[in-house]
Amino acid sequence: MTGLRFAFGMAASCFRRRLRGFAGDRRGAAALEFAILAPIFFMLLFAILECCITFGAQQILTNATDDIGRDMRTGRIRPEGLTTAVLHDMFCDRMPALFSSGCPGLKIDVRNFDTFEKVADEFSKGIVPATFRVDLGGPLSKNIMRVFYEWPVILTVFNDRVEDPKSGKTLLFATQTWQNEPFD
Repeated sequence: MTGLRFAFGMAASCFRRRLRGFAGDRRGAAALEFAILAPIFFMLLFAILECCITFGAQQILTNATDDIGRDMRTGRIRPEGLTTAVLHDMFCDRMPALFSSGCPGLKIDVRNFDTFEKVADEFSKGIVPATFRVDLGGPLSKNIMRVFYEWPVILTVFNDRVEDPKSGKTLLFATQTWQNEPFD
């Protein structure tokens, strides 16, 4: 334990000496170097933080999609009375941490099919559907749920990841495909 205290004491002492040396330097070279490098360093730091927060938001969206998809698959959420507004509220209730109040950029598309081949045909048209609708099938139907959120991007360091550079937003999305259980 004493060795650890000694090591921390030495490190703190070394840090204090360096800080005093930087503060006492009147020639300005160190301050000039810091002024040149600081904006680049902070931009990189904020870009890393933004990537981490965006990844966290993507994970929250995926978890909400998995939870609601499971409830649909098992029959806890039924097609009767399921509207876009009701489903939107279900998602917003599961994603309070990083998403704006009311989830303004959230778009949900739920469709049912007779076979999984028709589901694959739906994906061949593209990931983002032309129109969004909520059409959940009954027992044993094949379903697909696609959830999209327009996430604001502050630093456009990674322009290749920004879907719409003019609006400054990238598209987070989660997809789930399943066959309903024989509920009823």
